Amino acid sequence: MPSTRPLPLLDRFGRIHTDLRVSLTDRCNLRCTYCMPEEGLAWLPKPELLTDDEMLRLVDIGVRRLGIRSVRLTGGEPLLRRGLPGLVERISGLPDAPELSLTTNGIGLARSAVALRDAGLRRVNVSLDTLRRDRYTEITRRDRLSDVLLGLAAAQVAGLAPVKINAVPVRGVNEDEIADLAAFAVDHGYRMRFIESMPLDAQGAWDRSRMVTADEILERLGERFVLEPLPREGNAPAEEWRVVGTDSVVGVIASVTRPFCGGCDRVRLTADGQLRNCLFACQESDLRALLRGGADDDAVEAAWRASVAGKGPGHDINSADFRQPERPMSAIGG
Repeated sequence: MPSTRPLPLLDRFGRIHTDLRVSLTDRCNLRCTYCMPEEGLAWLPKPELLTDDEMLRLVDIGVRRLGIRSVRLTGGEPLLRRGLPGLVERISGLPDAPELSLTTNGIGLARSAVALRDAGLRRVNVSLDTLRRDRYTEITRRDRLSDVLLGLAAAQVAGLAPVKINAVPVRGVNEDEIADLAAFAVDHGYRMRFIESMPLDAQGAWDRSRMVTADEILERLGERFVLEPLPREGNAPAEEWRVVGTDSVVGVIASVTRPFCGGCDRVRLTADGQLRNCLFACQESDLRALLRGGADDDAVEAAWRASVAGKGPGHDINSADFRQPERPMSAIGG
């Protein structure tokens, strides 16, 4: 009997892509200084956004025909998408359903964690750059720290584990809280991850000199904790360490100083249906136009494979030829 397993989604460097990031919206209820201007951005008009049916069809093609095994829902802020539990339920109900997770700022998580878990969501990552209310308000331009802390607790109670916290240390802003954030995660049973800042802001104001490197992060952590290195899990972007004397794990994603492009297994779908074969891609493939033009699954699969086949070897942040993508992170999806 012939195998029904899909052919791998390969690029020209032999990397197999099994991880799909799906942006549900470009809108956000925060205005983080390292992401967008205070007045926000010009959001995508609703008719340009993929409908739930369109999004479900693309995820289904990815899983059934291309070997996608994990899907992470992102934004903008994905909890702003109306009817999100229903979409999660539909994705988790697909044959050979992918492992389904979500990245959020946590503001709406306290009221939605149980519904999302019941719909089939398995894990959450929550962005949190500071534990100080005044500093949180300064960074995000919104006084919502208490909502985020409630959301973290609700996700843990709901069993969306391990609950991960993502923090981006920025020099002169919050690098003095690296050890405090890790201690908070250890005390509450969360998993802490620090991410080097990347040139994906809407203002184009990223400054390498303000980026706190992985080595600096580890030095700060080492002042308070003893860390035991752990083996890297597959193509996961995070290097991880166990905090000795606890069951807690802390990770560092060193996208700039220790690029892991050689093992990248990710592809991204924007909220308006553009396929991106790299976070820093300057070109996109329009899958929405194919769907709305009546293309069959064969044509969509072919476009998807062609996009991934053209993926470059890496992001080139450290090259003089690097060009920042026109879309900011909020419009690409993490």
